[in-house]
Amino acid sequence: MGILLGLVAIVIVLGLAFLMSNDKKNINYKAIGIMLVFQILITLFMFKTEIGQAVIKGISAGFNKLIEFGTKGINFVVGGFVLEDSGVFFFNVLLLIVFFATLLSVLTYLKILPPIIKYLGALISKVTGLPRVESFNAVNSIFFGQSEALIAIRSQFHHLNANRLYIVSASAMGSVSASIVGAYLQMLPPEYVLVALPLNMFSALMVASVIAPVNVPKEEDIVDIKDVSKDKSLFEAMGNGALEGGKIALIVAAMLIAFIASLELVNWLIQFVFAGITLQDILGYVLAPIGLLMGISPGEVIQAGSIMGTKIVTNEFVAMLEFQQIMGGMSEKTVGIVTVFLTSFANFSSIGIIAGTVKGIDEEKAVSVSGFGMKLLIGATLASILSASVVGMFL
Repeated sequence: MGILLGLVAIVIVLGLAFLMSNDKKNINYKAIGIMLVFQILITLFMFKTEIGQAVIKGISAGFNKLIEFGTKGINFVVGGFVLEDSGVFFFNVLLLIVFFATLLSVLTYLKILPPIIKYLGALISKVTGLPRVESFNAVNSIFFGQSEALIAIRSQFHHLNANRLYIVSASAMGSVSASIVGAYLQMLPPEYVLVALPLNMFSALMVASVIAPVNVPKEEDIVDIKDVSKDKSLFEAMGNGALEGGKIALIVAAMLIAFIASLELVNWLIQFVFAGITLQDILGYVLAPIGLLMGISPGEVIQAGSIMGTKIVTNEFVAMLEFQQIMGGMSEKTVGIVTVFLTSFANFSSIGIIAGTVKGIDEEKAVSVSGFGMKLLIGATLASILSASVVGMFL
């Protein structure tokens, strides 16, 4: 029954994407089918085989060791503070971003990450038939944030028409940055966060390729990784990475203050009309039908829907903090589905981030992004639903 519901959810997601498509005749159905098979195989491998379980445990152990290293640096700086038993979210979670961003910057400077991303992207392009730039950007978006992923392909921006721009923007919004994954792992079950990374990459490509199909000439489909890093030395890479990580941590903290406070204000206003009702409750009922198709049990679907809705209207950190408080009383299947859904940048604030980044690269193309901003959010949200539905089929 779970597999049947999941298949229905997948058909509905791709069907909605088809209705939104601006070029239905040129949709690459072969690529969509291949990527869906990849998602199913990855999920089965991760959750249903001993080797897959060992891989998850190994990657989790690696991240936990990195978190341990990052915590050493945090404790040196803020160890003198007297913290409550639960700690302080900014110190315990957000400051880890500084270390992970530094590590990514160093790996980029040493030319370790760029070739890996390039050849993984080339492999996806070869197998699916999708353009190289879009495939490279999809893989790149797993490692780097929305802005950094788009900046990495700035030299190819003059080749991007509206449809290609939609696909690269959707990949950036539908994925998450590796620099932030360490923070997610402090809040949610690692196995579901880790499986969400490749699933969301494929989901974003699938949905975006249906909404905005492309057919790119070979002479315009070139990936250039020569200028990915502008750092002149290892220490400059470390310094710039640390500063970038610190900026991200402060931005996330500022957004959390703004969104959580605004959510409380909205709920306070709702109380004047509907006593005992919150925005999260309303969102829970709105998203309940989708949650049922994803595989969430009827008894948990309202609560799960409220978390998913909170993520869309605020951001994933606000939703994760709320989910932390209730996931102990939920089934493993619901926890897995919701975790995968939350592991992406698909929310309203991301529209502004992507539009601002594109404006910094090419002002004319920024107008296009602003024009399809809502379509971008809907597509990225459909991608999150697709990934969560695939996971729900096998939990």
